[in-house]
Amino acid sequence: MSNRTIPVVDLSTFVDGNETERKAFVDKLGKAFHEVGFVGVVNHGVPKELVNEFYRTSKEFFSLPVSQKRQFKIDGLAGQRGYTSFGTEHAKQSQVADLKEFFQVGQFVPADHPLKDQYPDNVDVTAVEDFNRLSRELYKAFETSGGHLLRAIALHLNLEEDFFDQQIKDGNSILRTIHYPPITEEPRSAIRAEQHEDINLITLLVGASAGGLQLLNAEGEWLDITPEENEIVINVGDMLQRFTNNYLKSTTHRVVNPPREQWHVPRLSIPFFLHPVSQMDLSCLESCITEERPLAYEPITAGDYLDERLREIGLKK
Repeated sequence: MSNRTIPVVDLSTFVDGNETERKAFVDKLGKAFHEVGFVGVVNHGVPKELVNEFYRTSKEFFSLPVSQKRQFKIDGLAGQRGYTSFGTEHAKQSQVADLKEFFQVGQFVPADHPLKDQYPDNVDVTAVEDFNRLSRELYKAFETSGGHLLRAIALHLNLEEDFFDQQIKDGNSILRTIHYPPITEEPRSAIRAEQHEDINLITLLVGASAGGLQLLNAEGEWLDITPEENEIVINVGDMLQRFTNNYLKSTTHRVVNPPREQWHVPRLSIPFFLHPVSQMDLSCLESCITEERPLAYEPITAGDYLDERLREIGLKK
C-alpha cells in the first residue's frame, strides 16, 4: 500500500481489460475489501464535469435560507427523500447529533413500475436551476460504476459475475449531498460525523471539498483518507459484510472537525449509498461460513435491515 491509507485500483482494467487484467483487479479489490474495507478507484467512469456541476448546485442549495430549505423537507419519509435539517441524524451508538445537514435523492422509476409503491417521488428543487437534472445524471453514473465493482466482488466470492445485477437493478440506492456548516462555537462532544459504519452494500464517495474523513484500522488507530484528484473512495457497507459473514469488512469511519483555525471553512461531501432491492435475502453465503468464521447473523431481508438501522440512527421513529 506504500504510504497510502487505502489501496487504489483502476476500474478500467476490469471493464475494458483482458482476462489477466480483470483477474488482477478482482484479486486486488477483494483483498482490499477483506483487509481494509476501503479502496480508492481511478478511471471509475463518473464524469468529473458532472461531479463539479453537482457540487456547484449543492453549494447553491445549502446557501438558501433555512426557512426555504425546509420547504423541501418531507415529513414521514425518514429523510429518504429531500432535505434533512442540521442536528437530526446521529451515529447508532451516540445520542449527540452530527454537525451536518443533507439532501437525499432516491431511485427513479416510472409510475407503472412494480416497485413504485416502495419509492416515493424525488423532491423537485425548484429553487436551484439544474439541481434535479444533475442529481439524476450523477445517480445513474454512480449506479453504473457501482455495478461494475459488484461484478468484480461477485467473481471474488466465486459467484456468477452477474449475481448482484438483479439485486441492484432499480435498487433502493441513495445519492446524498452533505453540508457541514462552519463551526461557530465549541461543539458539545459532537463532530461533523461521529464514527459509524454504512448500512448499504457499498458506498461511492467523490472527493469532499475539505478533509476530515478517517477510518479506524485493525490496530485501533484513526487514519486520514486523502484521495487523489479524480479518485473515488469506495467502502464496504454492513449489508455486504453481513452477506459475506464478516469476510468483507465494513470499516468504522468518521468525519472529524478541522483545526480551530479552519472552523470557518464549510465542507461539502457527496456519497452514493448503493442499496439492493428491499427483497434481497442477506442470509450469509454458505461459502463464507467456516470453522474460523462461524455463522454470525440470522437471516434478514435488505428492506427489514434498512428499516432497523434507520431507527437506530434517529431518522425513523
